[in-house]
Amino acid sequence: MNQRHQKIPAINRAFAAYPLRVARSRIQGYGVFAAGAIPRDRKVIEYTGERIRRGEAYARVTKLMGLRRPRRLFLFRLNRFWLIDGAVGGSGAEHINHSCDPNLRARIIRGHILYFSRRSIRPGEELSVDYGLSPKTFRVPCRCGSPNCRGFLNRE
Repeated sequence: MNQRHQKIPAINRAFAAYPLRVARSRIQGYGVFAAGAIPRDRKVIEYTGERIRRGEAYARVTKLMGLRRPRRLFLFRLNRFWLIDGAVGGSGAEHINHSCDPNLRARIIRGHILYFSRRSIRPGEELSVDYGLSPKTFRVPCRCGSPNCRGFLNRE
């Protein structure tokens, strides 16, 4: 399937507390956008997907790196042992892009990954979260365009 006819990802409304939509992002690929106003300090969406162990996550990353055109990774670390792969059964939250000046924050509550608004979010605004990758992993360049951009998705 060529890029023009690619299916646009969707938000699973069962996991979203506010109306959200997926569209092309200026940051990267697809992004998630507010379809209405979202107040500060509110749960916006749950990050869902297949729960996998670290070894399985490593195997999936290794396999993707061997592909000629690897897809994006949608892995979120739940704890020392488990990760959530949003590419399998994701709520749509896996399309939320990184920003060094994010409008969402992630919280893990009783085994669930929840995104909360850090401030009021306007209709049409792209949702973003600081991925905060470890400085010990390979450095990933940032494309967020924020005036506070640190240049990489990795924490300092």
